[in-house]
Amino acid sequence: MSEKAKLATSMMKALSHEGRLMILCYLAHGEKSVTELEDILSLRQPAVSQQLARLRAEGIIEARRDGKAIYYRIQDARAQKMMETVYDLYCGPNSESYS
Repeated sequence: MSEKAKLATSMMKALSHEGRLMILCYLAHGEKSVTELEDILSLRQPAVSQQLARLRAEGIIEARRDGKAIYYRIQDARAQKMMETVYDLYCGPNSESYS
């Protein structure tokens, strides 16, 4: 149980940053390039790359190169499921408003 708690804590720490959470919200719906994420998030490339590096280091996302473009997707099934739940609760059309 202790090891599973450590894994859950590590995952939640990675998700606890607003920028990383936003990136994962978009990646939960499919692969995106760094440029697409920059445009969607209105962030500069260094800021996006820094957060992507953290998510890669945690093993949550993976990258693939296509020419000059680098595409990212969620590789961890638990992270995918968590992001789908977060999206449904907070971002989806049927989400409740929490004040």
